Amino acid sequence: MVKKVKFENSWKRYKTRRTSQNQLLLVYCVCVCVCLCVCVCTVAHSAQGHFAQQLLNDLMENYSNALRPVEDTDKTLNVTLQITLSQIKDMDERNQVLIAYLWIRQTWYDAFLKWDKEEYDGLEVIRIPGSLVWRPDLVLYNKADDDLSETVDTNVVLRYTGEITWDAPSITKSSCVVDVSYFPFDSQQCNLTFGSWTYNGNQVDITMAMDSGDLSDLVENVEWECHGMPAAKNVIMYGCCSDPYPDITYTVLLKRRSSFYIFNLLLPCFLISFLAPLGFYLPADSGEKVSLGVTVLLALTVFQLVVAESMPPSESVPLIGKYYIATMMMITASTSLTIFIMNIHFCGAEAKPVPQWAKVLIIDYMSKIFFVYEIGETCASASPISHDQDIDDYFGLKPHKNPEQDRQKLLKPNGKPREAPGPGGRKTQNSKSQPQPQAPQSCRKRDGFQNEALLKNTASSCCPEDEKPPAGALPFDLCIICGGSSTGSIIGAVGGDSKVIRNVEYIANCFREQRATCLKVAEWKKVAKVMDRFFMWIFFIMVFLMSILIIGKSS
Repeated sequence: MVKKVKFENSWKRYKTRRTSQNQLLLVYCVCVCVCLCVCVCTVAHSAQGHFAQQLLNDLMENYSNALRPVEDTDKTLNVTLQITLSQIKDMDERNQVLIAYLWIRQTWYDAFLKWDKEEYDGLEVIRIPGSLVWRPDLVLYNKADDDLSETVDTNVVLRYTGEITWDAPSITKSSCVVDVSYFPFDSQQCNLTFGSWTYNGNQVDITMAMDSGDLSDLVENVEWECHGMPAAKNVIMYGCCSDPYPDITYTVLLKRRSSFYIFNLLLPCFLISFLAPLGFYLPADSGEKVSLGVTVLLALTVFQLVVAESMPPSESVPLIGKYYIATMMMITASTSLTIFIMNIHFCGAEAKPVPQWAKVLIIDYMSKIFFVYEIGETCASASPISHDQDIDDYFGLKPHKNPEQDRQKLLKPNGKPREAPGPGGRKTQNSKSQPQPQAPQSCRKRDGFQNEALLKNTASSCCPEDEKPPAGALPFDLCIICGGSSTGSIIGAVGGDSKVIRNVEYIANCFREQRATCLKVAEWKKVAKVMDRFFMWIFFIMVFLMSILIIGKSS
């Protein structure tokens, strides 16, 4: 039993040792194989490099890059052109120049650069400097760059069949006719025309590798979107020569991103233009109506200059420029109308009365349409509340055509003047029992002046020097309210002779004329206010329609 256990332990140790040896042997074999592969590849590469050098020497032994690589000079050499648009670097609208980064691939067959790949250890492709082989002289016809240097001199890929591929990057500056009629919602089409500069179509023919330019590696531009790059081949016959001259034209379709211009040019213009109608809403007495119009006009002029600096000096006016001009014309018209309306508002006493047609059309109808009411007017009636009825009731007078009736009311039946109930006059028994009449509150004070002061001022200004009433002739305060259509005079009970009555009537007439003048001025002010409200809504509608129009044009 003990021997059996020892045997098993010995067998386990042997298996463990054997496994370790097998693993070491496997690792050694793998290392040997890797070393052999590396050696074989190195030898093969060295052999290929040796054959490549030998191939290059053999190809360039009797080769000239000055002549077209064709076996028959009458045979046409075909060149395949492919353009890859990598980036739109800039679009200079003012100078009408498009700056783009392109990858230009040209492919053609060289009849003198062929070899049998079996003779050179299966070598199929070599890369050699482009200056060693003949290359087509394709140029950008509409180039707008001052630098006349050639395309970047890169290597060419040469295959054993004689096919040569030349890939070269290029930053091109091409002329582009920019149409800014719909700026900033415009789209541009810029052409890139490539063709041979010296060879005609019978010597070098150009074909397109694709129907359009390659946009798979295009870097997005922050201002322009590229919607395509279709290509077209053109064959032109010039007057100097009978041979055809082919070219390939790539049309870059660009659309402007308008968000920047909307928030920086259009939106401020919208907001500023809406201030123009509000100038009509300002009160005429504020003195800021014309100043607001001039300020808005100056602001739009600044924006117009900003747009003009970035646009080419052409006959086509951009859409935003048309909007600015229309808005400036509207603001100019509103400022002119404001000056005209302010002239109406500040019509003085020397102005003529408001014409009857203006009263009917503007004061009666338009004021109701535009909800223009003065203090003392109601929505139901646009006529101011008159105090003539209160005056007639107070003095016991009714409207009449004969002013002699007013004098009779001032005299007693015996022809003597009535005694005044005020201070300084005799009071009868009836006057003691009856309360002294008081003038209505509305006629005690008007426009901030007491009746007494107003009476004295008017008497001194209206009455002739020889007809002024003597001092102390009026025993109590006289309430004078100038009448409108009524011809009845407002006369208090006064003492004295008929001359005093005549003087009082004269003063009342002066106040009546002053009242008529005030009413005339008030009517002109109301006409101006109604016209302000009318033009405010007209110009609001104009601004709204112009905004809708420019939005419709943008779509």
